[in-house]
Amino acid sequence: MNLSLSNIEHLLTTSDPTAIDGLFAEACRVRDEVYGRKVFMRGLIEITNHCKNNCLYCGIRREVSTQRYRLTKEQILDCCRIGNQLGFRTFVLQGGEDGWFTDDVMCDIVKTIKKEFPHCAVTLSLGERGKASFQRLFDAGADRYLLRHETADAAHYAYLHPNEMSFEHRMQCLRDLREIGFQVGAGFMVGSPGQTLETLIKDLQFIQDFRPEMVGIGPFIPAAGTPFESRQAGSVELTLRLLAIIRILHPRVLLPATTALGTLHPNGRERAVMAGANVVMPNLSPQDTRALYSIYNNKLSTGSEAAESAADIRLRMKAIGMETPVDRGDFAY
Repeated sequence: MNLSLSNIEHLLTTSDPTAIDGLFAEACRVRDEVYGRKVFMRGLIEITNHCKNNCLYCGIRREVSTQRYRLTKEQILDCCRIGNQLGFRTFVLQGGEDGWFTDDVMCDIVKTIKKEFPHCAVTLSLGERGKASFQRLFDAGADRYLLRHETADAAHYAYLHPNEMSFEHRMQCLRDLREIGFQVGAGFMVGSPGQTLETLIKDLQFIQDFRPEMVGIGPFIPAAGTPFESRQAGSVELTLRLLAIIRILHPRVLLPATTALGTLHPNGRERAVMAGANVVMPNLSPQDTRALYSIYNNKLSTGSEAAESAADIRLRMKAIGMETPVDRGDFAY
């Protein structure tokens, strides 16, 4: 499929169902050629909802009044034990930028997980840190690091973030992670305030040039208590088209069917897989903290997103012709 700039713009804006169906079919063909009919399951552990930052879109931003929590090392390990029994071979430790989780604390947690589960991958998604910090985490055994770039347009980045946060620093963090040797994840929200067709094209160009091992995209969903709480949510349909385009531009990418899609549409994750995605991330966090990690309104945190419903997700994937192997699901270099 020709994905020139003009054709990408057409695919993002067309109402022609034949063109859209053809896009999704090509994305699935490209994915299956690299990974087969496999969807990799990651166990998501939301370790803290404390955050020093004040991003204008985020429901756990510093100025939001909410009940805060931190998981202990033992709670995190218990989540990993449950996930291991359920057949997950990657654990994703995600949280706000919380100064309590110092390098010493995080390195100890990573080393302990890798010692108990040497067959598993550890992914971190803890925001911006210095290069020396990233290096220590890598040396401790972390395999992957997810850091959404949020937008590849500097002016748009400034619109979404407080003055103390820098587009240049975010991009430098991604370059540092790549240089250190992490499998790197980037990504952006679809339909975020201030986003235009031109900024989306910049995002696609960044992904094509940087070629992260994983790209996480999902529709923007407003969060209570934020400056953007009254804004309209992003489009599921546009998100699906972007997933397919990213798959075709970057055939080996690991592409999640995100929780945000499952929040806005009851079959959002299945539709994402049918548009070229190949990762799902059920929630392994303790039941009593899932609702507290409210990065946007009505975040899916029960039912098939819960660890106890991993079997349901496998059945959902099987129903659309996909396998869910017990596998780390590493990037296909």
